[in-house]
Amino acid sequence: MSNGLAGHQYDFYPIVSDSVWLGGHSEYSPLNEGIPYWLNGLVPLAYALDDDRLKRQTDNVVHYILNHQQSDGWLGPEAPADRDLWGRFPLCLGLMQLVEADESKSTQVLPALHEFVSLMRRMLIQNTGYEQFWGRVRYPDMIIVLQWLFEKHPGNHTDALLETMSLLNRRGLRWADYYNRGSYIFKDLDEVRPPITGDSAVFPYVHAVNAAQGMKAGAVIYRFNNDASLLDSTRKGVNWTLTFHGDPAGSITGDERESGLAPNRGSELCTAVETMYSLSYLYQAMGDRLFADRCERTAFNALPVMFTNDLWAHQYVVVPNQPFSHSLHGPNPFWNTGDQSILYGTAPNYPCCTVNMPQGLPKFLSASFVQVGTNGIGHALLSPARVTTTLPSGIHVALACNTTYPFTNTLHYTFTACAPFTLHLRVPSWATGYQILATSTPDATSKTYTSATFLPDPHTGMLALDLLETGSVDYRLLADIRTEDRGNDTISVYHGALLYALDVGFSDSTAGGNNVSVSASAPLANVTAAAAAAAAAEKQIPAAAHDHYIINTKPWNMAIDPATLVFHSAHEEEEEEEEEGTGYALPNPVWAYEAPPGFITAEACEIAWGMELQVPAPPPGKGHRACVGEVREVVLRPYGSLKVHMAVLPVIDGGGR
Repeated sequence: MSNGLAGHQYDFYPIVSDSVWLGGHSEYSPLNEGIPYWLNGLVPLAYALDDDRLKRQTDNVVHYILNHQQSDGWLGPEAPADRDLWGRFPLCLGLMQLVEADESKSTQVLPALHEFVSLMRRMLIQNTGYEQFWGRVRYPDMIIVLQWLFEKHPGNHTDALLETMSLLNRRGLRWADYYNRGSYIFKDLDEVRPPITGDSAVFPYVHAVNAAQGMKAGAVIYRFNNDASLLDSTRKGVNWTLTFHGDPAGSITGDERESGLAPNRGSELCTAVETMYSLSYLYQAMGDRLFADRCERTAFNALPVMFTNDLWAHQYVVVPNQPFSHSLHGPNPFWNTGDQSILYGTAPNYPCCTVNMPQGLPKFLSASFVQVGTNGIGHALLSPARVTTTLPSGIHVALACNTTYPFTNTLHYTFTACAPFTLHLRVPSWATGYQILATSTPDATSKTYTSATFLPDPHTGMLALDLLETGSVDYRLLADIRTEDRGNDTISVYHGALLYALDVGFSDSTAGGNNVSVSASAPLANVTAAAAAAAAAEKQIPAAAHDHYIINTKPWNMAIDPATLVFHSAHEEEEEEEEEGTGYALPNPVWAYEAPPGFITAEACEIAWGMELQVPAPPPGKGHRACVGEVREVVLRPYGSLKVHMAVLPVIDGGGR
């Protein structure tokens, strides 16, 4: 990411490099959320990689913003009459992460935050600050910052912080009220009458990015009001949202409003990264294994499919059944996204995802390890990662996980500690079993554990391994192919943490555009188009920042026989080396076509299946799936590696062709 678009927006992209937050001329919305979104992702990216270049970028931005804090405490360029609190929420999340990563920043950041919170409290008392509804549904993000201040850096503001949390909650919309059977919309929102529009009272809850952020609301609020009913409503809200409006890759279907389960509808990139953040937060706050499972599904499927291999281009929305990616022209099936919706580019359709997308993987990484009790550390979100920490018991631990997960299912841990400690390993709910070999010194103790006798905590899914000071752990998860019903006799196919989609081939041609001139695709707030264009012209746009037109080279209109699904490991010898800890390395980039070391085959045939509004129509019903060609073997590959794909497949019965 540091070598791609995320790490270079500061160099050339006007929303960042010429931001109104930095005395420039560019912004895409009156909400002035561009720099706040960017900072919220660049801070964890810079410090996760210990990248001095990115740290200088974040330092420059933070230094300018805090040095230009207004006399009454306001952070941002707005005049008093134009102030809306929402854009401050991701900014404050970024500042919070900065202090967590580098305590030396606290001397500048903490006074500025407390001054802003004091002003926000006064605004909320005066019933100002929520000029639009965005802050009224996304306020739990700000409460997270207030709780962090309360617990770690309260100063003499304890009562004011608690009062401000309460004011944000009282002034905000209540997600718990929507997460009940009398209010929640379970059916496809296209079928609701009268139609739901941006002015409908329910719209703030069914805007897909809001829905992603709102999933964590109950847990956030519970932490300061102890209303246990909020935990129950949170579980219902997450379950209902992902069951009735979730896409097969782990995100929420919404382009931009939720739209049920239709496989020809889009899921926004902003929705994917906010879904990941909410689910990782919920696993830490509530401990339900489902939240971690769902977070990994989003991270390993919904997120990578929306980026080109070099991470220089992304989509605004991805469609589960998407056999091509290029500009559309005219009516499309999406609720409120335009011709560039599924195009891979620098800022297709609307700029918010360009500046918001950097938070996805860095925040996933920062949430990977958790403290468990006073003497334990847990690997909550599985991935290659390492951590050095001191536990509440005083034990210093350095732990590293070397793995090619989720492409293979073996994780190798090494650790050193100053005294015995407990390592907790999450067992995903899809795992059919597991095997563990743990070796500790100083007495060279080795223990073997299997799923037959060693069971995880039924709530968290965590296994507890008591370890000595130094050693290693080899953790192997077992998996089978599984399918999930997507309605209308269609399925999606999974193995381990990965979604597998039909390989339709691809041909990628570079287009001449790059969508960098934001004035062409979105109105600018308080900025003239001429000023923005002049600012963009001063920056040299990198050659890598261009659009991609991608089309399929194989038939996409296929129905499969699920009884014939077979998983193949493409690199069995290399995986054995990985299991033995001898250094098997994944291809780089791993999300390139045919790069992941595993695929699935099945028997399938073409069926009569046409287009609707420029994309594949919903699959034909079961009685309309006669084969129109020979039955043949097809290949399914990890969804993230297929920028064009079919992930919701109609089924046929092998005996009834």
